[in-house]
Amino acid sequence: MIQDILRHTSLNRQDLIDLLSVTQPEDLQTLYDAAYAVKAKTVGRVVYYRGLIEFSNRCIKNCRYCGIRRDNDEVERFDTAREDILAMAKWSYENRYGSLTLQSGERQDEAFIAYIEGLVRDIKELSHGELGITLCVGEQSEDTYRRWFDAGAHRYLLRIETSNPDLYRTLHPQDGHHEWHVRKTCLESLRRIGYQVGTGDMIGLPGQTIEDLADDILFYRDMDIDMIGMGPYVVHHQTPVGQYVMEQGLDSDEEKRRRFQLGLKMIAVTRLFLPDVNIASTTALQALHPLGRELGLKAGANILMPIVTLPKFRSQYLLYDNKPCVDERPDQCKNCLSARVVSVGDTIGLGKWGDSPHFFAKKE
Repeated sequence: MIQDILRHTSLNRQDLIDLLSVTQPEDLQTLYDAAYAVKAKTVGRVVYYRGLIEFSNRCIKNCRYCGIRRDNDEVERFDTAREDILAMAKWSYENRYGSLTLQSGERQDEAFIAYIEGLVRDIKELSHGELGITLCVGEQSEDTYRRWFDAGAHRYLLRIETSNPDLYRTLHPQDGHHEWHVRKTCLESLRRIGYQVGTGDMIGLPGQTIEDLADDILFYRDMDIDMIGMGPYVVHHQTPVGQYVMEQGLDSDEEKRRRFQLGLKMIAVTRLFLPDVNIASTTALQALHPLGRELGLKAGANILMPIVTLPKFRSQYLLYDNKPCVDERPDQCKNCLSARVVSVGDTIGLGKWGDSPHFFAKKE
């Protein structure tokens, strides 16, 4: 059956569902091989780095699955000093990472907005405009997004988490500040401004169906997304969703293997359906399997995000349990990822932004 589907010139919703439903080892390998072949043809066997600086874990949101949610009193909050962020950016530039991702908990106050604006300008200046900058700092007004774009940020990652608004509501408190339509509107604002727009989902959530995941891929198409960062759901034990999953016996080794396999299938099927987008092989994959990121690359991903966060703060920026690389220095992370890329047979696009071909195809 899988061979018949893969011969289709264009995949429909049922094809996506059928591909995401395969479980036999030989069918899975066929799927991954087909996706890798499409990757090689469309975006190349080159992996681009996004040096990840997690600079603050203060957050106004209270997402029910996230380890740095506002009401988690067991988290020690931190803000990285500006000079340390710039030092990490300089290290990334000197080590030819090509691009940075600045990530933090969500804030919407003017002090935060101005801080990000100045930080982006400073990073652009110290790198002579050569470092690409992706922001991942949550829902903001269109005016705020425009200020940051004008300062020099050109990519923005805002996960939709799920394209199903009903499922989205199970992940967030019903307080009027966590609305699915607001997140979708933010993605539309980012597109209007001119960002390369990134989004993604969590895979294997309680109550999520294969149909939901297929619809997530259709959402990426319909929203004209340029880059996708998605990964399997991983429990954080200090969150309502994590506690529910553990109480219901949904975090067994078998369940973790299922979510991991779903994560790889989502990468592969998304690559087949949207050949020219950038797709990240996320740390969540490695949290569930020691070779998770390599297998993500072999399933069609072409982006890695080596952590550049100061080691002293890494243990306080845990969105989920068992996060990899918490104890590594930036140079150790670099060497580790380089070895992972080489083991797959890909090369590293050092010193390059590695922008999404899909973004530029739309402009032609």
